Amino acid sequence: MSRKNHQWYTLDLHIHTPASSDYQETGVTMLDVFRRAEARGLSAIALTDHNTVAGFRRMSEEIAFLEMLEKGGRLTGEERSRLEEYRRLLGRLVVFPGFEFTATLGFHLLAVFPPEKSVREIEHILLDLNIPASQIDLGSSTVGATADVITAYRRIDEAGGLVIAAHANSTNGVAMRGFDFGGQTKIAYTQDPHLHALEVTDLELPGRRSTAAFFNGAKPEYPRRMHCIQGSDCHRLRADPANRKNLGVGDRATDVLLGELSFSALRELFLGNDFSRTRAHRASKEEDVFDFIQSAREEGPTIVQGFHESMVEKGGKLYDVIADVCAFANTNGGTLFIGVGPDPKSTPAGVPDAARAVELLEREIGRKISPALVPTVDVKETGGKQIIRVIVPRGDDPPYAVEGSKIYVRDEDETGMAVRDEIVTLVERKQRPRTAPAPEPSSPPEPAPPVATGVDAPRTGVEVVTYEERDGVRYYTVRDLRNGSMVKNVTLASARRLWHYAIVEHDKLPAADAIAWQGDLAMVKKRSHRGESHYDLLQRTPNGIRCYYGVSEDGIHGEWKRLVGAEEE
Repeated sequence: MSRKNHQWYTLDLHIHTPASSDYQETGVTMLDVFRRAEARGLSAIALTDHNTVAGFRRMSEEIAFLEMLEKGGRLTGEERSRLEEYRRLLGRLVVFPGFEFTATLGFHLLAVFPPEKSVREIEHILLDLNIPASQIDLGSSTVGATADVITAYRRIDEAGGLVIAAHANSTNGVAMRGFDFGGQTKIAYTQDPHLHALEVTDLELPGRRSTAAFFNGAKPEYPRRMHCIQGSDCHRLRADPANRKNLGVGDRATDVLLGELSFSALRELFLGNDFSRTRAHRASKEEDVFDFIQSAREEGPTIVQGFHESMVEKGGKLYDVIADVCAFANTNGGTLFIGVGPDPKSTPAGVPDAARAVELLEREIGRKISPALVPTVDVKETGGKQIIRVIVPRGDDPPYAVEGSKIYVRDEDETGMAVRDEIVTLVERKQRPRTAPAPEPSSPPEPAPPVATGVDAPRTGVEVVTYEERDGVRYYTVRDLRNGSMVKNVTLASARRLWHYAIVEHDKLPAADAIAWQGDLAMVKKRSHRGESHYDLLQRTPNGIRCYYGVSEDGIHGEWKRLVGAEEE
């Protein structure tokens, strides 16, 4: 998509009005809310009162009443002034109707609708979600038993609304820490295809500890990258000086890059996979305030992100780019940056004649990858140099192949040729209806053996399960710890980088009695890879010793954290 006519707009999609029973100020009018939004430089807001659309309805009814008086020539001076102020403000500010829904277990989610959506239809949605009719105007966050989170996602999405998990990483959020409702439930609540975005409270937090970084698509249990935004969740006009956590209108806003400021453009953004078009709002709205390419370099290569210094045909560099495109389509999708390396301290090389290079790349992708795949290819700028960005969707028609027969997949930050079992998994994926974005292991997967200690295996890296020797060659069976799928008949010669490393290290393991065990767990090696620690780990079980190699920090949890001395999240 061309961005020639795009511009940044500032939104606050989580605003309460006096229609919420816990609003903190008295005497506030809707005009006061709109004036404050204008003063904060907002382009659009969503009125999201608790389990009600009463605030938006009362505003609409007030404007309709004033226009009726105007038509009959019966407006007083104060009424005329009020109507003119509404018209002025609504000419400068887009106001979306919506609500903040309280699902079962107390989880909150935002529903945002286009301005033309009728209030009656929105109220019907609330009733359908089990908000009692007697409470539909009360604006209370405590409304008794309602619908579950997944049902609410689906119902709101099917009604044409945007579904946003409210303050997802904080109180009443679907990804909040310290609430024990099961890992699979949390995965479902944050990866559901009817959920469009996560509202987070730490969007500006740098590094890997932020919620947005956690949901970047590289985690084994959370393969769908999520759009992350922030909202004020304001219950007053201005921040409370006695408690700065009580924010005011626009105190925590989001910038979005759109061709036009409309609900359809906003929905298209959240349904797409261009994650550079949202950012935490800052004082300046200049596009160069936030260099998303430099931010990507600081994160480094992952299963959904890669870098190439160039794409010249000489030396096979163009082919390497096309192989990565194929691998992303066969795995989780992803983004490639061409003309810049992964080291954030190095100067970008840039792409000479970037427009021509885009034409070449699009032509070669169309010619060499089958079935047809249409990624988004555009030119961006970082460090004063033009680079090419390629956004690759997760393909709906796998397996994708280069030159008809070379099938590539992405494993951690590496692209490699798929082996037989992985190709079987891709074929099975094509035959399944796409009800969720996460890839599944080959069916039926070979389950990991039970562990009496109750400590689950790490969540990244590979496990060398067993091997057999034929004609002097060892054929290994390895398990992908991201999804539990088994890959058989792996040899040292055919193994990809991580598999190769695991096999080499496995053959060098010392005897069990020479290992420094901590209970039934042991760390035999720690190494650094692109600034991140990776571990080789062992686990004693009733069925023998399990061996895990190349486990990244993302795969460490529970007792493993204590073993390696990692800081608890």
